[in-house]
Amino acid sequence: MERTARVQRPSTFLLRYRGREVDEQGLADLRSIIERAWDQTRPEIARTVCEAWGWRKVGGGWAVYACSDLLRKLERRGVIGLPARRVRRGGEVEHPYHPMLPDEWVVLPWWPVRDGDADLGDLVVRPVAQAEREGWRRYIARYHYLGYRGMVGEHLLYASFLNSEVVALLGWASAALRVPVRDRYLGWDEETKRRRLHRVVNNVRFLIPPWVTVRNLASKVLGATVRRLSTDWEKAWGHPVDLAETFVDPRRFRGTCYRAANWQYLGRTAGRAKRGDVYIAHGIPKDVYVYELHRHARRRLLERGADR
Repeated sequence: MERTARVQRPSTFLLRYRGREVDEQGLADLRSIIERAWDQTRPEIARTVCEAWGWRKVGGGWAVYACSDLLRKLERRGVIGLPARRVRRGGEVEHPYHPMLPDEWVVLPWWPVRDGDADLGDLVVRPVAQAEREGWRRYIARYHYLGYRGMVGEHLLYASFLNSEVVALLGWASAALRVPVRDRYLGWDEETKRRRLHRVVNNVRFLIPPWVTVRNLASKVLGATVRRLSTDWEKAWGHPVDLAETFVDPRRFRGTCYRAANWQYLGRTAGRAKRGDVYIAHGIPKDVYVYELHRHARRRLLERGADR
C-alpha cells in the first residue's frame, strides 16, 4: 500500500486531550506506532496505540473510540499521517454512516401510529440491535432537526415500540464537560468533576417521528428509558451512571415532556459550544434539565474514593 506524503513536524507541540498530554516525544512515539501498524485499519491502529500507551476506559476496556478521535484531530492538524480508510466489499467504508443509502433501504419498521391505535401500557423501550443501528442513524439524520453526528466514546442508542412499530428513538452519550449550572447543582469542584463526569450521561437525541401522534408518549418513553439506563450502561461500558442531563433549545421547545417525566430544570447555558479544543459563542442558550438515576445520585457523584 502506498503511503501518504510525510507530514511537516512543528518545532514545538503540546496537546491535552481528555486528561492525556501529547508532547513532541509522544508524537514521535505515535508516528512510530502508526508506521509499524500501517497495514492495519484505522480502528486497529487506535487499539494498537491504546495498548502501547496503556489507555483504558473507566470500565477497564481499551479506549478505542477516544483514541480514534484523538488520531483524527492530530491528522487534521497535520502532525501525523494515517492510512486511507479501507473500502470493504460493496463500497462500504470503515465508518458505518451512509446518508445516501437508497430510499427503500430500511432496517426499522415505520408506520403511522395515532392515539386510537396505541395503548401506552404496551410500550417497549430497549437498546437497538446491531443490525438496527444504521436505521437509527438514517432516521435521526432525516427527521431530527439537529441531524445525525457520530458519537465518540461511551454511548447507547434506544428505540421505543408500540405493537412492534417504532414510535421513538433516543441517543445517550457522554456528559458535556462544562455546564456551570449542573456543576453548582452537584457541588462539584474541578477535581471531583474530572473523576466523576463519566457517571453523568447526556440525552443528545430524542425523536418522535412526524407520523406518530400519541398523547403523553414522550414522557412515557423518557420514564421507561431512565428506569433501565444505568443497568444498560453498566452492561455496555462497565460502570453505572447516576445522573442524566439534556439541553433544550427554548426557541423550539418548552421542555414539557421532560418536566412531565419529573426532570428538574436547572437554568440556562451561556450559549457556547465546543469546536475542537475551544469554546465558541453561538448565541443560543439552552435550558438544562437533569434527572437523578439513583436516589443518592448527588452523594455518589461527590464521593472521593476509587471509582470504575
